[in-house]
Amino acid sequence: MRLPGRNERQALGRRIVDTCLAMNASGINQGKSGNVSARFGDAMLVTPSGVSYDALKPMDIVLLGLDGTPVEDGQLLPSSEWRMHADIYRARPEAQAVVHAHPTFCTALACQRTGIPAFHYMVAVAGGTDIRCSDYATFGTQALSDTMVAALQDRKACILANHGMICFEANLDKALGLAIEVEGLARQYHHARQLGEPVILSDAEMAEVLEKFKTYGKQPGKE
Repeated sequence: MRLPGRNERQALGRRIVDTCLAMNASGINQGKSGNVSARFGDAMLVTPSGVSYDALKPMDIVLLGLDGTPVEDGQLLPSSEWRMHADIYRARPEAQAVVHAHPTFCTALACQRTGIPAFHYMVAVAGGTDIRCSDYATFGTQALSDTMVAALQDRKACILANHGMICFEANLDKALGLAIEVEGLARQYHHARQLGEPVILSDAEMAEVLEKFKTYGKQPGKE
């Protein structure tokens, strides 16, 4: 198994802890719920189960193979949702970081088992013409991971039925930013529905948006 060194492990662990703290500070997650990971060579670093983010240290972040095998002895138990993270990394080579949270408005939609249609062009931020809601499965199971992978086809984010949301990106900052953006869209969609059924953009209109998004927000020399 190809793995970077201990210094890289500590540095990435620190960034994961910082992302967890920022996730809760942003209001998209509460308490110990949610989880964060990052690809680490041929493995991944993922938050442990049931540990307060305020108490997390960089070396508490659990190093797992993508099959769920612990890479180091004496580690804490990984998040019960490690399968979702691992399956994203296996299915999507471009994924470098994953954020799973229980934001209020995404979760409200999840409990109605509804996704976010193209009521606003910014839905394209997740990679397609809508943000899907997965089928329901019990948390921590392979069945949940399987339905999540299906909902993420050609997308970078999805809502998880009766659960929350999950997204991935090219790094931790972008993954957290996408999670915040998706929750903002869920909030806007909720409010729009209070006024009646929103007007949904057509596939042709969204195709034009998706083409423009290929260069949207990108600056020369920036990732």
